[in-house]
Amino acid sequence: MPKTSPTPHVALVTGANQGIGAATARELAARGAAVLCAYLDPRTADAADGAPTGEDVAEEIRRAGGRADAYAADLSDPTAPAALFDHAEARLGPVDILVNNASGWVQDTFTPEPADRFGRPLRPVSPETFRQQFAVDALAPALLIGELARRHRARGADWGRVIGLTSGAELGFPGEVSYGAAKAAQTHYTLSAAAELAALGITANVVHPPVTDTGWVTDEVRRFVEESPTLFHVASPEQVARTIAHLASDEAELITGNVITLR
Repeated sequence: MPKTSPTPHVALVTGANQGIGAATARELAARGAAVLCAYLDPRTADAADGAPTGEDVAEEIRRAGGRADAYAADLSDPTAPAALFDHAEARLGPVDILVNNASGWVQDTFTPEPADRFGRPLRPVSPETFRQQFAVDALAPALLIGELARRHRARGADWGRVIGLTSGAELGFPGEVSYGAAKAAQTHYTLSAAAELAALGITANVVHPPVTDTGWVTDEVRRFVEESPTLFHVASPEQVARTIAHLASDEAELITGNVITLR
């Protein structure tokens, strides 16, 4: 029989205000987990007026009968991971599912070209692009995994799940070089966690989504996918979220230390 948690699961999902993060928060809640929707306050992120917040997603979950709360945190602040766990424990209970979804996405490159093939502007690699990308996509996930492990051990828990999100390919991520490099770092942190935390009953996996329509996919992008020999689908956030939720389930107890590529 799979080992199950004696109490309802509590999930911490970063970047939970939109896209894959929001879909994952909803899916985990629909499967019975309480969810803390962590998000970057749009007032501090140059977001458009009316951009969704984690509270919007949490309220949607609550209206559907689930348990959820939201917490605005800038993951480039190294104190944010501990604050997120403190808030989750106070409002929902100890976290045993961690989904590292948030990204400090910047589109930087080594090429002198001003835009990519889809017309999106490119920035040269700089200390600023490196710091922004690695702080959110590599350092924050590492600190969040560390918080989960420390608190898990302290309370004598024996069930936990870590799921990271990655991107890139064999040749890195041309056109988004710091994004690809930071995601590669997060992948290594997560796979190391799978080995180091196995004795604590924690599994750790990384999901590599296909091209996912979170609002940026154009007809040109769809044609690119159709013509690609390795990209098979343009996915919805909900499709990716179902895979993440499965990895967070009791049934996935033997799935650990993997990069799961969705196509």
